[in-house]
Amino acid sequence: MAAFGHTFPFYPGPKPTFPMDTTLAIIITIFLTALVTFIIILPGIRGKMRLFWLLRVVTSLFIGAVILAVNFSSEWSVGQVSTNMSYKAFSAQWISADVGLQVGLRGVNITLTGTPVQQLNETINYNEEFTWWLGKNYAEEYERALEKGLPDPVLYLAEKFTPSSPCGLHGRYRLAGHYTSAILWVAFLCWLLANVMLSMPVLVYGGRMLLATGLSQLLGLLFFSMATSVTPPCPLRLGTSTLHTHRGPAFWVTLTTGLLCVLLGLAVGVAHRRQPHKLKAFFNPSAGENPRLEWNPEEGGLLNPRYRSTAETPDAQDIPLSEAFSKGRCEEEHPHVPDRTL
Repeated sequence: MAAFGHTFPFYPGPKPTFPMDTTLAIIITIFLTALVTFIIILPGIRGKMRLFWLLRVVTSLFIGAVILAVNFSSEWSVGQVSTNMSYKAFSAQWISADVGLQVGLRGVNITLTGTPVQQLNETINYNEEFTWWLGKNYAEEYERALEKGLPDPVLYLAEKFTPSSPCGLHGRYRLAGHYTSAILWVAFLCWLLANVMLSMPVLVYGGRMLLATGLSQLLGLLFFSMATSVTPPCPLRLGTSTLHTHRGPAFWVTLTTGLLCVLLGLAVGVAHRRQPHKLKAFFNPSAGENPRLEWNPEEGGLLNPRYRSTAETPDAQDIPLSEAFSKGRCEEEHPHVPDRTL
């Protein structure tokens, strides 16, 4: 007999999940939009400078996108294991599942996927996040997970990162996350300044800010490594296996981008010393169109040869005047007196 007046009750299925973190999706969408916009206007750039501009913009957008994306990523330390373990606390029922652990700068993400997904008349597919960022209380989130009755493997891993856990993982990763994130924000500001200065006639300072961007990223990696490796790792035993963590994709992408920024900053500095004309021509294609303009490496700009000696010597110099202007000035200083002799 059907319930509710001969109508079958509606049981909604599981909520659809986005295939990736929404914050990362927004960041990637913003930078891809900027790239597509530039590609649309790219045909308006003349000659071979079209390739140079494409290289500059793609490299700059890649560096900025990486700095922002890794700041919100949860894959700084990752680990995964396939094992047989108990599904619920105080239960003799075991399941076969894949357990994943992703530790980021802002919290922990734990996944549990059954192999197969349908076991014990349930769909075993969990993706839970526990954060310790500013304004978040990790202990309260863990208590809410206990009230929801999440599976035992998820609660076990989440308990290892609580402030009261003897492993001390919460203090290490929380401290590393706060300071590494702050250093990455400094790197992002340096990247913005580098883009502004490389668009102005101060290329040497743009190279220095690009160098500061790379050094900031490397400093953040160094601090994260030191803060998370100060004590021996805590064993994470799940059923018949042990979960081991290692550096994740966010760590290695940040390392690659930091080294790239350092190399680019050094390249700009060396080019400014050795070949300032070519460096200026690369960043400003109009510099080579006027041969009367000369490059002043100290000021980082173009200077007309007529006024270069005036800028270098403080003494007043004679500037040639036009013939008409000189004649007029002479008549003003020595007015003509008519001859009145008879």
